[in-house]
Amino acid sequence: MKMRILNPSFKNMGRKQTSEAERARQIVAQEAARIIVNQGIRDYRLAKQKAAERLGLSSRGSLPGNAEIEVAVADYLQIFGGDEHADLLRLMRTAALSAMELLAPFSPRLVGPVLAGTADDNSAVNLHVFADSPEMIAMEIGDRGIQFKSYERRLKTRRGQIEMYAGFEFRHINETIQATAFPIDGERQAPLSPIDGKPMKRVNAGAVQELLQHV
Repeated sequence: MKMRILNPSFKNMGRKQTSEAERARQIVAQEAARIIVNQGIRDYRLAKQKAAERLGLSSRGSLPGNAEIEVAVADYLQIFGGDEHADLLRLMRTAALSAMELLAPFSPRLVGPVLAGTADDNSAVNLHVFADSPEMIAMEIGDRGIQFKSYERRLKTRRGQIEMYAGFEFRHINETIQATAFPIDGERQAPLSPIDGKPMKRVNAGAVQELLQHV
């Protein structure tokens, strides 16, 4: 039985189509990153849909994944942010460290854009804190004379379930701090990241201090 040999032109056509699709994904990711940074949109799905529409591409096609958007945001900030972004990141991480000291009884962990280095002017400092009840955290913040507002955050657990978590937002050293409360045993099992579907990266105050030395 003879092996069928494809016409080289078909091979080249396949490569060209793949290359064009990859290029389109890259362009959408770059435009989505620009929208996220400049418009303060935190919803990656919405940002890439807006980017596809703005570029005249079909949002039903192969759009970049959230991890690709995250990389594009980091690249955009590195190219256009420069020293200004580095200074912003330093200020936000300094505020994060101070807020973590304030909430030290609740084993705070830094998560999100400030940790990843993709934070911008519209970002909040995201902390995960752990207590027997969210009310204990609210009392600690209130007893320090800090005004705060409550919120609820939907997060996916490792079991694939969506769960609601109470949180508290307040201003600290000119930054918005969002402290999301988890039960004590929640420290061992991080919720899943909407970026890559893996457990969220969390770091303690010592790691934040180390980050500040390298910004």
